[in-house]
Amino acid sequence: MPKVETGRFAAAVLPVTAQTIRTDGMGLEAGPVSIPVDGFQMPAYRAAPAGGRNLPVVLVACEIFGLHEHIADVCRRLARQGYLAIAPGLFARHGDAGAYTDIPRLIAEVVGKAADEQVNADLDATVAWAGTQGGDTGRLGITGFCWGGRTAWSYAAHSAAVKAAVAWYGPVARSYHAGDATVIERAARIQAPVLGLYGAADGGIPVDTLAQLEAALKAAGNTACEFVVYPDTPHAFFADYRPSYRKPQADDGWARCLAWLRRNGVA
Repeated sequence: MPKVETGRFAAAVLPVTAQTIRTDGMGLEAGPVSIPVDGFQMPAYRAAPAGGRNLPVVLVACEIFGLHEHIADVCRRLARQGYLAIAPGLFARHGDAGAYTDIPRLIAEVVGKAADEQVNADLDATVAWAGTQGGDTGRLGITGFCWGGRTAWSYAAHSAAVKAAVAWYGPVARSYHAGDATVIERAARIQAPVLGLYGAADGGIPVDTLAQLEAALKAAGNTACEFVVYPDTPHAFFADYRPSYRKPQADDGWARCLAWLRRNGVA
């Protein structure tokens, strides 16, 4: 079973860039954990203020590259804001996403096997585990990137416990697993406020699909969602370890993410 290795980046993204952000764990309880899900021990990464109790909980959904150091660092950043942040290994049943260098193979052999039903059940188990580890699951948020951005939308449609979600450049008009509905098709089930952060120059997520989702949400009575589309900005603009990183947009998006969680009861 794949393990969480602190400091390890996914093979597909090496070498990482010099601008990579590294958040230390001083004053935090941070590191790999194991979460039981129907007899399966799912690897995860957890970060929280040391000794913290009754902490608001934020789930962190990974990119297609799995649970690697960038996602762990996001958890530590959230912990420094007072959250119990947990990134579950949602691909762990299917292989080690971090070991792949060929992205089409990675999607076909690992990512595409993680159906929404399994992912949502894994996230439900993560929430239950958080409640035994000093987390206040009545203040539950989720954020995610790329595949994880779509997962943030999907989990908001699945779980009424979600108070707020932040989706970073998650596709809304396509799914990764055959048979899974798109976010647009699930719009009527999304009741939580979701903030969508996107780049206008993202070739894989046409801006018109975001307009379609916004219209579907409003038609279903959800007027609490917001979209921010940054001009001339590519996919993965938050990924500081990759050349796609755009610091001004990433910093603005992070500030919006934190404000959105707090404004909507995850604080």
